[in-house]
Amino acid sequence: MQAYSINPQTQELMEIDIEIQANTAYSFFNSILIEETEHINEHVIYSDSNALGEKKIPFLVGGQLILGNALIVGRMDFEDKEVSIPLDELELLITYELSPFYIEVLELIASSDLNLYRTMEVQSENEKVSLNIEWVLSTFDMADEKTKAYFIKELTNTITAKASLEEYMNKMAGLALNAAG
Repeated sequence: MQAYSINPQTQELMEIDIEIQANTAYSFFNSILIEETEHINEHVIYSDSNALGEKKIPFLVGGQLILGNALIVGRMDFEDKEVSIPLDELELLITYELSPFYIEVLELIASSDLNLYRTMEVQSENEKVSLNIEWVLSTFDMADEKTKAYFIKELTNTITAKASLEEYMNKMAGLALNAAG
């Protein structure tokens, strides 16, 4: 079955042929800890859950932060299938250069046990919204320089105080939602 592999270290996007089995993604990454993000229409991106702690190279696919190598397969009704997006179109969605904000924040949180894609409930006015840390980082990356500096300063203070990074990210998610609101 046709799939795509992205290696951010070599900045290479390759078409590969894989056999879909229950352990395909686990075998690809030599790990049982796999992240699964659905970002491209009818496709799923698999990546290694250990990539943050191992300081794997980050990149963006369609604006979504991915760490380390990625495996992309098609997805229909919860089943993996052959990719349908043309290779040249996918290549246009990939950005290997990240902002200094992303680089600094990822360096600061690399030794934590944060999961960038685990959802958290954030209170926004009268409703609860499910967001993840990847969304928080993406949102603050679009902010002005003063806001980015505030985020990094407060993140550094949180780490120095050995306070909860999850609580910090939840607080920042709330601030971002209220600012957008």
